[in-house]
Amino acid sequence: MEKARRELKRAADRVRKGKPPQPEAPEPQSGRDFGDVATWRFEHDVYERLARQLRSVGDGLAWRAFGFHRPFILALCRNDSPGPMYGKAGLQAELDRVERVFKESGCFALLHDLTNCLRIGDITVWDRVRPPQTEEIKTNPKNRKSAQIRRINQARASVLEGGPLPGENTAELLHDLNLPLRTHLDMLRSAFERAAAEGVYATAVPGSRALYVIDQFGCAQQGLPSTRFNERLQQTMGAALERAGIAAGREVHNIHFTSTDSTARDPLRVPWANYPLHPVACARLIGDYAAMVVETSGPALAGLLQVAGLDAHWVLPSGKASLKPGQVVMEIHQQEQLRAVPLPGGLTMTPGWTLQMGRSELDRYMIELVQPGSWIAGIKHVLAARQAGRPWPHYRNEHEIWV
Repeated sequence: MEKARRELKRAADRVRKGKPPQPEAPEPQSGRDFGDVATWRFEHDVYERLARQLRSVGDGLAWRAFGFHRPFILALCRNDSPGPMYGKAGLQAELDRVERVFKESGCFALLHDLTNCLRIGDITVWDRVRPPQTEEIKTNPKNRKSAQIRRINQARASVLEGGPLPGENTAELLHDLNLPLRTHLDMLRSAFERAAAEGVYATAVPGSRALYVIDQFGCAQQGLPSTRFNERLQQTMGAALERAGIAAGREVHNIHFTSTDSTARDPLRVPWANYPLHPVACARLIGDYAAMVVETSGPALAGLLQVAGLDAHWVLPSGKASLKPGQVVMEIHQQEQLRAVPLPGGLTMTPGWTLQMGRSELDRYMIELVQPGSWIAGIKHVLAARQAGRPWPHYRNEHEIWV
């Protein structure tokens, strides 16, 4: 896929300059005009998407091999994406090492370049005795980069010893919630079954959320033309929003998270291959033949936490179309009344903590359909721990969820 993608980019550049495509360029499958540069760019984008879909299978293997223990993923994803592996120097040495592990010990070794979520090191080996061993492979062992070895060691120490996560910010630590993860993924499974038969299905999910599922095969079975499809979608969405209590002020306050074209983009997301759905539903999610959208209202979420006794405030500006990595969406304040300090002039300073919720944590609540009680208990657990810096929370029983 990556080889074809590179050749298609070359062809697009040549056509843009008025030249014919090079002889080794793959023949476009879209049926579009070969002389139009847009055709070659479109084909290039398709192959980029196909490569990501294959990598999502690698992500599924990684989660399964790590026993669905999220801390390993959180630690090993903290590098930029390495980019295409086709033509990469040293790739053959990595493949040789994987083959040697298989043949000499019968153990499983995963090449990180086959995934999107494993970005530190080159391969990880599971020998059934020690914890997983992440390795950096070089054609010449003398050329090992000390920075990469240091990040591998940091990742290992963060999971096994409680050290800081890889990176410059030593305040970023894994946080064991010691709580069970509870989800509404059973509702997602039912929604996919309904959408496979009806084309479109929407429902309210506890915790101020509305879930929509669209299945292209279901739409085809129903014979839905685009006008009827849009009408049905709007009707089902509107009813779900009303039941969820988030229909009012939707244009100003609501945000949504979607599966569409998200495969192997965000290394923090659980891969669709590991969702407890029918394998066909997982495959349709990976290939975008089916899509899910979860929508909520920011102020409604803050209100949900306030009812639970948390001083929560939605801080994302109104009408924000998309969220950026690391962007703060909510702040939760906790004062420490027992440590109030009197100041001159009749003033009193009350020290406290502010927990800032970023996009990734809200993404988990939305896409993974975490139950509100489990989500709120996790937030309270983090606040009670008084952990300075930036905690990365995880639940203990995720192996029971992602099967």
